[in-house]
Amino acid sequence: MTKPSILVIGRTGQLATSLRDQGGEHVVTVGRPEVDFAAPETLAAAIETYQPDIIVNAAAWTAVDLAETEQEGARQGNHAGPARLAEEAARRGIPFIHVSTDYVFDGRKGTPYLESDPINPVTVYGRTKADGETAVLKAQPQSIILRTAWVYSAHGKNFVKTMLNAGARNPHLRVVGDQRGNPTSSDDLAAVILGIIGTIRQTGWQDSYAGIYHATGAGEATWHELACHALEEAARHGQPMPKVEAITTADWPTPAARPADSRLDNGRLERVFGQKMPDWRDSVARTVRTLLKPEA
Repeated sequence: MTKPSILVIGRTGQLATSLRDQGGEHVVTVGRPEVDFAAPETLAAAIETYQPDIIVNAAAWTAVDLAETEQEGARQGNHAGPARLAEEAARRGIPFIHVSTDYVFDGRKGTPYLESDPINPVTVYGRTKADGETAVLKAQPQSIILRTAWVYSAHGKNFVKTMLNAGARNPHLRVVGDQRGNPTSSDDLAAVILGIIGTIRQTGWQDSYAGIYHATGAGEATWHELACHALEEAARHGQPMPKVEAITTADWPTPAARPADSRLDNGRLERVFGQKMPDWRDSVARTVRTLLKPEA
């Protein structure tokens, strides 16, 4: 296969970078200005240019707090744009994989969410992502939606890198300890997506593949626990270990409310596609090693 066959929307994001790194010559990543959700004509043009057999939408408005005031931008990035992209995919019979979020839930269930649980987003970001899910599935029945959470990697801007940088400069950090979720490596998520694509190519599209799946790192953590683990791993590579104080959500107010417990259950992903996400602790250790010992 000489031409790219997987078109990924979102050139510079964490997931797009991981997909490009792992997929090699079979993946092409595109972003603005070549593809812009605010310019619908660019979506069709990109598909015609690259002639993919799978489209992955890894682009989104992810500025959770800014979305509270920049609502139209969030709507374009998370709802209207993905819906148009799904329409273009449907017009050409191309299966579509779309990435969504744990923020479609309010975090009050108390146990990990299933795909069948009712959604109740409490932020503009969460509402636009939920609307995007509905619109994508309506526009292109041959769609797979992967809800993920707490994404980090050795590239781009993310919580793990922020903690390592802060820990290298400060002897005392304060990190929220009463929000619980599933830290997810973008490399692990990319591997799962490529595995799903491999299954689709092997069997052809099956209607049973369509719908929503949860795809997060195995295991759970608070932000405080994630920070401590990342910093402990950094200490193994010679970085000073700061004191990490657990604080409450009320101690760190933000414009957009965060779900207190947005853990997701990945069971359907494993049952349908045989894909199992690695434990987040192992993946964080690998990410820290890549950041601090890039030659290793």
